[in-house]
Amino acid sequence: MGIALNLDREKELAQIAKALSSETRIDILRQLSAAERNVNEIAELLSLPQSSAVTHIKILEEAGLIRCVLQPGIRGSMKVCSIAVEDIGICLKSGDQEIGRVKIMEMPVGHFVDYHAEPTCGIAGEKGPVGEEDEPRCFFHPDRIGAQLIWLGRGYLEYRFPNDFLEDLHVKRLEISAEMCSEDHEYNPDYPSDITLWVNGREAGTWTCPGDFGGRRGRLNPEWWPDKNTQFGILKTWKLTADGTYIDEEKVSGVCLSDYDLTENPYISVRIGIKEGAEHAGGLNLFGKQFGDYGQDLVMKFIL
Repeated sequence: MGIALNLDREKELAQIAKALSSETRIDILRQLSAAERNVNEIAELLSLPQSSAVTHIKILEEAGLIRCVLQPGIRGSMKVCSIAVEDIGICLKSGDQEIGRVKIMEMPVGHFVDYHAEPTCGIAGEKGPVGEEDEPRCFFHPDRIGAQLIWLGRGYLEYRFPNDFLEDLHVKRLEISAEMCSEDHEYNPDYPSDITLWVNGREAGTWTCPGDFGGRRGRLNPEWWPDKNTQFGILKTWKLTADGTYIDEEKVSGVCLSDYDLTENPYISVRIGIKEGAEHAGGLNLFGKQFGDYGQDLVMKFIL
């Protein structure tokens, strides 16, 4: 799991720079890279006052570097912290990037070209909902282009990325990443969903998301978004390589990069959804850069 940033992401860059500017916060990340820990454990391990530990943890959480979840404790609830990302990529240019041997393109989540949506379903923009909740016809609304969160109980969303630049280039690996989670009414951390990604119509693997996440606000969510609703997801990356297909670092099939026919059509089709007959048909939340924790839309990275 990682974060891809460029100079158009001023807020996210500043938050990450602030989070990493403290040796204490780096020590906290080091502790969390070994195991999940609650706030009291972190304070004890680093000989910190609890109030200081809480402040450092809040900064790391706001930067999207750690994830915190409230769990029952001996006396009320306790905040348990874990690492949210494994790597950070920063490109020191703006817009679509072609730096050295990497090209990154970002597709706004509202720019889908095809869909199938069954309730619960809906679209939220930066300033409010788009159309009527649980009404699939709202997915045709022109304001969907500005979507920052899309959810559906069953179905899929399809996007098309340009591939005109690929004819004279040799792609070694293709990565597709997005923040997502299951979709239940409001939120439910124990609600698994088998989320599948297809590239040019070929299945690229299924990830079972453990739940529909809430209980604390997504760090980027606008103020109008209710606390009772879904708040954040998990950043997942599908990797298409010469020796097979991976989700994060786990190999899920022997289907190779060349099998996806990246230049066969005038575009690269990416579909995300719940396939028919899924064991856990728990729906999908797909986050844009102004919702959730990670500040990105649907990202496609070419390693050349």
